[in-house]
Amino acid sequence: MTRTRHKIILVDDDLTNLSIGRNALSDRYTVITVPSAEKLFLILEQVMPDLILLDIEMPGMNGYETIRKLKSDARLSAVPVVFLTVRRDAGSELEGLSMGAVDYIAKPFSPPLLQKRVETHLLLREQHRQLQRYNDNLLDLVREKTERIYALQNAVLNTVAELVEFRDDITGGHVVRTQGYIKLLISELTRRGLYPELITDWDVDMLIPSSQLHDVGKIAVSDILLKKPGRYDPEEFDEMKKHTVYGLELIDRIERTAEDPEFFRHAKVFVSSHHEKWDGSGYPNGLRGRDIPLPGRLMAIADVYDALISVRPYKPAFSHEDSVRIIIDGRGTHFDPALVDVFADVSDQFREIAQRAV
Repeated sequence: MTRTRHKIILVDDDLTNLSIGRNALSDRYTVITVPSAEKLFLILEQVMPDLILLDIEMPGMNGYETIRKLKSDARLSAVPVVFLTVRRDAGSELEGLSMGAVDYIAKPFSPPLLQKRVETHLLLREQHRQLQRYNDNLLDLVREKTERIYALQNAVLNTVAELVEFRDDITGGHVVRTQGYIKLLISELTRRGLYPELITDWDVDMLIPSSQLHDVGKIAVSDILLKKPGRYDPEEFDEMKKHTVYGLELIDRIERTAEDPEFFRHAKVFVSSHHEKWDGSGYPNGLRGRDIPLPGRLMAIADVYDALISVRPYKPAFSHEDSVRIIIDGRGTHFDPALVDVFADVSDQFREIAQRAV
């Protein structure tokens, strides 16, 4: 297999130096000789070199100005630059190195020394590239592993959520639909610039899947109560309301053993606040207005809409239009007014999500 030859650009206004450099290196490398910095940048529009040998003392743009321009260009900044110079003082050498040069070669240069220095820096360049490829591959492996873990975690949680749905006689993808509604609402809030001080800090990829646990506490509620075909009496309703507390206790226990508790912190917010109401009449804590966490306010709309359009043991399904009207009527009492306004504008998309998830 033919090995690709490294490309070297030699920049010097002295034709003798260009000739010596080309003769010394052209057996092993592709050498492009350039008499000025201005012409160097014309070449760089077409060629990406592996190394630049750059004279300092040149008319027009000198070596220091040239390297400064090279290092300010993201496309060229990683190309190693070796200075060629007749200067031998430590100050000049330090100045060049501080500007990003990797080495100094004194002129007139010895061809064997030039060959060895070039070989060394090209080897370092190749090692750097290999290390970068290794790091990129390692990041890909970590990303792939993380995605598999999230997928497994989501599958387990989805199974738990489906178990809750089954016990509650809820069929047809309630969990999937409510996640779709919340994702839509968050996207629209972001687009409109509403509640940016809260949404900016959210990891949405973590928050949305955690919403599927909002009713996990119903696992601890009796089947008799869950499947009752009529309205609850006050005592039964008080017992039913405890599913938020049961869910919070369950997630607390899981969180204590979890390596990544952020997911469960989001889940606890959904569990404990999605039945709170804007006017303070909700449960379990009677929170009011913006004291209710925003995820809970979002889930309140998503959960109620989906309950309204769905058959339940205690009621038939309402139409989409009636469900939208009921939520709008709850503006400022049950629901956050700003969120209801958003919901009203995107309610047709709620219907589309519901139809897709059946």
